[in-house]
Amino acid sequence: MNVRSVPTLVAAIGSSIVALMPALAAAPAQAQDAAPAPVYDISTLAGKVASLNGTAGLQIRFSAFIEQEAALEESNLTPSAPITPSFVLSSPLDGNTVLPPAVTVNQDTAGAPQNETAIAVDPNNPNRVVAAANDYVTRTWSCSIDGTPCSALGDGYSGTYFSNDGGATWCCNSSDPEHLGTLIPGVQNLAGGPYEAGGDPALAFDSQGNVFYAGLGFNRASPPNTVAVNKGTFDGSGKLTWHQPTFINPTTSPSTLNDKEWIAADWHVTSPYRDRVYVSWTRFKFNARNGSYVHSPIFFAYSTDGGQTFSEPRNISGNVQYDQGSRPIVGYDGTVYVIFEGATRLATLDGTYIVASTDGGATFGKPVKVADLQDVVSLANTAFRNDSYPAGAAAPNGDLYVAWTSLLSDSGGLCPTRTNDGCHAVTVYSKSTDGAATWSAPAPIFPALDASNRTAIGYPVTQPDGSTLNAPTPARRVDTQWPGVAVSPSGRVYMSAYGADVVSPWQTCASGPVPPVGRIACDTLGDYIHNARLDYYVTNIGSGGVTMVSTHPINTRNGFGGGFIGDYTDLAVGSDNVFHAFWTDTNNKQNVVWFYGFEFVPTSINQEDVVTASGVIP
Repeated sequence: MNVRSVPTLVAAIGSSIVALMPALAAAPAQAQDAAPAPVYDISTLAGKVASLNGTAGLQIRFSAFIEQEAALEESNLTPSAPITPSFVLSSPLDGNTVLPPAVTVNQDTAGAPQNETAIAVDPNNPNRVVAAANDYVTRTWSCSIDGTPCSALGDGYSGTYFSNDGGATWCCNSSDPEHLGTLIPGVQNLAGGPYEAGGDPALAFDSQGNVFYAGLGFNRASPPNTVAVNKGTFDGSGKLTWHQPTFINPTTSPSTLNDKEWIAADWHVTSPYRDRVYVSWTRFKFNARNGSYVHSPIFFAYSTDGGQTFSEPRNISGNVQYDQGSRPIVGYDGTVYVIFEGATRLATLDGTYIVASTDGGATFGKPVKVADLQDVVSLANTAFRNDSYPAGAAAPNGDLYVAWTSLLSDSGGLCPTRTNDGCHAVTVYSKSTDGAATWSAPAPIFPALDASNRTAIGYPVTQPDGSTLNAPTPARRVDTQWPGVAVSPSGRVYMSAYGADVVSPWQTCASGPVPPVGRIACDTLGDYIHNARLDYYVTNIGSGGVTMVSTHPINTRNGFGGGFIGDYTDLAVGSDNVFHAFWTDTNNKQNVVWFYGFEFVPTSINQEDVVTASGVIP
């Protein structure tokens, strides 16, 4: 992302925002003996993150992507002798390669991380599939520019990939600024754009087989940021070409930040708004005087000319002003729905909300609460940031399905507080049969998985001091996280999610270099800790059939110090009823040589890749 002469950056992408309890946040400022309010430098990304995180009583947070990008890690602009790590954190329980029938989508082989997945199927051709992810491939490029390593100038970019054979094989790779492959052009610096960083991918097809990508563009140490949309077209040979972006709501104001966008297109041939393109996102507002957080409503815009221009952005969240994680959904009759996580001013809990438009996005009704939720905290025995953002889809008969993650008590009902003690994360869904007016009670997507306990593997282990780490007792309930939802044109309803169904030992680093070198190298090994591993599951909601599509438990400690694996996963389905699940996996070993401008002797690591699996569940 960063192509300045002295780039500093980190990598990761995602979106983790919960909700706000502004009444509590406002109370300290109203007290006469309150301490002076802090002042934040909101001209920088780090200052905005500090403001949001420093708001008393506030539950919402920026996306995990934005938080990761704000944590600057210095690149090495001057080549030096290759680094030989004393140790590389790893586990004998990790995989060596992603095994069939799962397929690695990204095509690089130099240890670059990819995460935060989006996927879409051409409604006219079920064999044509497009996928997208935050792609840090430029961080491992071996080229140089005027003596500066390319990997020192790169960052997280908007990566895309395409398949013309139903997801069996994928294209393409990128190797240098002259060979970008299918990286999105015109947004980030090294891809010819004005912004240092970008990502947060979302995809949608229209009825003519055009594909649209939505993402973010922003700088770290200065205010400019935007929502960006690129149109992609396929030629007669099946090659995908991305066109230059259209920027929505570009701003240079320090008091505004756009986050967590999503895109949809009306591909329904009988819709009166056929081929309109819809984009929603969160607009964070800060006090220009002292940098304090004000609110974060959901904004929306639409295009009637294939993404060349967009309508004036408008606030569609009504009195639900403390929001994050929106997604537009298009019904077969052309009705546009936008789902999001949010809270009103006096709310004590977040909720999943929906708004609807029957005039092609020109106007929206008032928000309807689907259900209350208890925002998730990091899953037990993990370090990665997570969230409760919703996913959803519309069925051909007009039914609507919305899913999200909530903390539930092990004994039933919402967890009374945000804790893993006596509670666990559960992906749940709700259904509406009356155009979003009313909703069924939330139900677990994977009831049998939710009722089961984690499996312990790899125990016991001997600690460096000679003591023993045994498997945790009592066994913990399985946490599930980040649902995907897809409904086929015939009405088959698929849903997916991670399940933290395995726990194993993980040896920490007691001392070592700071990141980014410390993301790979360790000087002194530390104690073992308990580490939850993930598998990825898909279910047919109608039949109850379930398939585990990942082929080896996923170790989330590999990549970004275990702190970031994305903000969502995704699921798509074609007219042939074949689902395409898409998630972040860490079971490929690759040799890294260049990383953030630092050269290593070829060093084998497990890193984040994006992986898909396709199939049919009757």
